[in-house]
Amino acid sequence: MRRFSQRNSLVTLNEINITPLLDLAFVLLIIFVITRPLLEQNMNMDLPQVGHTTAVPRVDQRDIRTVEISQFGLMKLGGQTMNEARIEQALLEVHRKNPKLVVNIRADKRAPWDNVAKIMNICLKNGITRVAPQTAPDK
Repeated sequence: MRRFSQRNSLVTLNEINITPLLDLAFVLLIIFVITRPLLEQNMNMDLPQVGHTTAVPRVDQRDIRTVEISQFGLMKLGGQTMNEARIEQALLEVHRKNPKLVVNIRADKRAPWDNVAKIMNICLKNGITRVAPQTAPDK
């Protein structure tokens, strides 16, 4: 009789209660779902619609820098507000380290065209030939 009771007690010790682990996983999931939009500091923009676009070759995400231009002419690079001179300096530094640099220009459709042209001119003047304007995705 005694042997049977010892074996039973060992069985109960081997079981792991996973309920607290599941609770923790759900809490972490909720935290990350809520904080993800806060980590992305993109400007809210109304990008122009151009219809169907052709396939673009895949580019490594580490090679891409995005310049955002709001409808009021506010410019951002990497989520930080900058003027033209600072954007030029930052792009030039990145281009020296990585000659495969691709500059995406996200400009609101109401943004002054002068600002888009200035960014394109900065890129071409400094030998950055891979410049891509961004548009709204097809619906």
